Amino acid sequence: MPEPRATDTGNPGRRSLSVNRILFPLDVLYQSAGIAPPTARRVSPDQVPPPYRRLLVHENSMTRTLERQFGGPISLRTLSILRKGSSYLRRVLLVRASTGEPVAMGAARITLSALTPQLQARIVRNEVPLGRVLHDAGVDYKSRPRAFLAVTPHQELMGVFWMPRPRTLYGRRTDMIYRGRRIGEVVEILSRGLIRSRR
Repeated sequence: MPEPRATDTGNPGRRSLSVNRILFPLDVLYQSAGIAPPTARRVSPDQVPPPYRRLLVHENSMTRTLERQFGGPISLRTLSILRKGSSYLRRVLLVRASTGEPVAMGAARITLSALTPQLQARIVRNEVPLGRVLHDAGVDYKSRPRAFLAVTPHQELMGVFWMPRPRTLYGRRTDMIYRGRRIGEVVEILSRGLIRSRR
């Protein structure tokens, strides 16, 4: 598998990390890799169909939610990374450790300076899902949803999710809140394979 693309852009201007876009930070990571992001629209929680609603409409870690769903560990495959000042951004694929089947794509922007040097080092090694890194360190954060998403996949997204044809995907955009402070933003998109792969 090719190495993830890494870019360090130093200290960016304010416009370069706009947290107001619906797919931020996923759109930034796609654009840095020269790929147009997929299209997405906001939906209400009631418009998210099962089983995705149960997996998205909460304030818990997606890693732990998926591990409970499948009764086993979730592994990480890093797709791209980006450094912008004190912000660390990465796009990853979460897969079932037992089968390699993709279950979610996540894109996160983390304020590294909000965390200990030990946690920063674990995160930038890109070996373990973010939720597990923080949980293992006792960081009791909340994933506070800002939007629920219906996503129309493009060719790249269909490829990582093993999709033979485009069908609507569902996800969410969350703020990571720790001790009353936002320490990052995350976009999580679930694979349609969740319907058939719990066995």
